[in-house]
Amino acid sequence: MFDALSSKFGGILESLTRKGTLSEEDVGVAMREIRVALLEADVSLPVVKEFIEVVGQKAIGQDVVKSITPGQMVIKIVHDQLIEMLGSEDAEINFRASPPVPILIVGLQGAGKTTTAGKLALRLTKHDGKKVLLAGLDVVRPAA
Repeated sequence: MFDALSSKFGGILESLTRKGTLSEEDVGVAMREIRVALLEADVSLPVVKEFIEVVGQKAIGQDVVKSITPGQMVIKIVHDQLIEMLGSEDAEINFRASPPVPILIVGLQGAGKTTTAGKLALRLTKHDGKKVLLAGLDVVRPAA
């Protein structure tokens, strides 16, 4: 899912970087394409609307640094907004809570949940000296 979304974003933003100057129409077309890409990736409509609104407002009327193109500036705005929406801060796991401390990992198929859980378990055992139990609760793939 993330690969498809990344390639779509890459194509949309690549078309912007080829232009020397960007008009509101160029930004509007790019925002519509980004909206479609996000909705096709099953991002919720309210999140998509907020993302498009914020990026569109920041992109239109943005002062562009002379060393970069307007398209590159839009890429930076999109990148910054994605980081802000996905969480720009690391969250600590509270191990002081009464044991066991559950960690729930959810996501779409193929997003890397099992791999992430394995890597997290390895880190918690090797680096933090914790005892870890992994429980697979996938209703679609009972053997996973």
